[in-house]
Amino acid sequence: MSAPHGPAPRFSYGTNGLADHRLGDALRLLADLGYEGVALTLDHQHLDPYAPGLAARVDEVRRTLEATGLAVVVETGARYLLDPRRKHRPTLLSAAPEGRELRLDLLRRAVDIGAELGAEAVHFWSGTADADTTREQAWQRLVDGCARLVAHADATGVDLAFEPEPGMLVADLAGYRRLLADLGRPERLRLTLDLGHCQCLEPHPVARCVELAADRLAHVQIEDMRRGTHEHLPFGEGEIDFPPVLGALADTGYRGLVSVELPRHSHAGAKTAADSIAFLRAAATHPRARRSTATPSPADRFPPLPGPPGSPERHASKKEAVPA
Repeated sequence: MSAPHGPAPRFSYGTNGLADHRLGDALRLLADLGYEGVALTLDHQHLDPYAPGLAARVDEVRRTLEATGLAVVVETGARYLLDPRRKHRPTLLSAAPEGRELRLDLLRRAVDIGAELGAEAVHFWSGTADADTTREQAWQRLVDGCARLVAHADATGVDLAFEPEPGMLVADLAGYRRLLADLGRPERLRLTLDLGHCQCLEPHPVARCVELAADRLAHVQIEDMRRGTHEHLPFGEGEIDFPPVLGALADTGYRGLVSVELPRHSHAGAKTAADSIAFLRAAATHPRARRSTATPSPADRFPPLPGPPGSPERHASKKEAVPA
């Protein structure tokens, strides 16, 4: 017998996959395609938080969101926004204090923008440590930076959505749980669960990861992926069986955004966005999206990852050790 089925997913699309579109055009395109939200990456071409006239530009985006009916999550994973030479740098882990302050400044700006836009969450990740930094030093810097960001989020009334990212200091759900505990379990520090990352490296099937993360979920990212390889793939090009995964999300009662994350497909952004929502609608209404309460058999579980626990191969593939 099928378990009671929860609410339908609210699909959204990441603007990092529409980098060749003007932001207003991208928002109207997504609304026309039937998306219910947008994952807005603050970047030089999309609501640059460092360019002049920020308040007016934020107000324009807010009015466009209202006109299109799109909900929004604000994302902070732009590649070269802070440093034109080093991707995703600096981070909260950087050895130079001024680098850590620069990243924290971006995150605070994102929280402020999120508050103005009525964002459901502001997404961020840990980053990777500098070569001369020990894991213990990196972890303490992360905890310190997150504590300061949580205080700002509390004052602003915006939820944070921390994403474990393959290849970064916090790569998986276990790392997020440790960070949450070390910070005293602040209510504002919630979770972005990337379903492809679950396929890539978690020790549980993707649907089980959804269940394990349900108590903290603020945002979900979705794309296809293969085991052991951190490469964001269009739907149908990887190994994820999506109907049961979407069924698991529905069964948890999750009502946040489920955002397509294809940051290397802007060259075909309009078509990829259209293909993606067609695929996801079919998967969400597939009979197997109404999940059985039966316990998965051993054959349904993932094979072990290459390398022993804690090895570099466990957390990132050689093909793409640093996230997109």
